Amino acid sequence: MKRTIVGFRQDEESDWVAELACGHGQHVRHQPPFFNRPWVEKESSREEKLGVQLNCIRCDAFELPDSMQHYKSTPVFNSENLPLALQRAHLTKPGVWAQIHAIFGGLEYVVLEPMNRQFKILPGSPGIVLPEVPHFIKPKGQVLVQVAFFKRWS
Repeated sequence: MKRTIVGFRQDEESDWVAELACGHGQHVRHQPPFFNRPWVEKESSREEKLGVQLNCIRCDAFELPDSMQHYKSTPVFNSENLPLALQRAHLTKPGVWAQIHAIFGGLEYVVLEPMNRQFKILPGSPGIVLPEVPHFIKPKGQVLVQVAFFKRWS
């Protein structure tokens, strides 16, 4: 999934890491002939790359970034009071991740464009919601569901 470069930092080995809008980091090394990125060595050249998109393989793997912190949760919903808004296509705000927890029963979790994936959410295996990616859930029989939200605090 394409994500925008919002900054750069160096890791513990002084290799450059692009900070992506999703919260993940991606190494952008200049190590010819394997990685030819001479632009990473100059601050002015790195600044020119701000706003460029890179493919984030950690988003493709539905991996919650380590830097995210829980900031709120929904009430526990059951099959009768599960909001229709969660059962229709919707998305989270920029920088906001979520985990959909099935406390009891199961859900179908559908992720729309650009991912086009489907998952079963069962107790103990939450669904991960990526920022700004349309999705919805469908209860499968009787369920208890709660959604936890995460973002990075500055």
